[in-house]
Amino acid sequence: MRAPSTYEGLKRNAPSVVFFAGFFAIMFILAQSKWKNDATPIRSIDPINATIEGVYWHRTSTSQYGLFLENNALVFVDDDRPRLIGSRVKKIERVTRDNGSVFYRFFD
Repeated sequence: MRAPSTYEGLKRNAPSVVFFAGFFAIMFILAQSKWKNDATPIRSIDPINATIEGVYWHRTSTSQYGLFLENNALVFVDDDRPRLIGSRVKKIERVTRDNGSVFYRFFD
């Protein structure tokens, strides 16, 4: 594909260039936020009980389990080991970082 050599050709491609530049800028900002969050120290780790409600598979990543917590909240936890749907799990950690973000993980 040839590059446009006229001003009219450049004007015709401007919306797509702006769209893709904006898309990559947003993706970079989101990645930067994740990097900053991963570097933040952990403030507290609390063990909790949960029930496995379901499992969700992705083609490219690990399994994602839907867990019902003791207060009936639904959270998703990534894990690559098989888990039995409907079983009680006592090996879940609620991890809180210094910046206030919270995530859940299996600790076995």
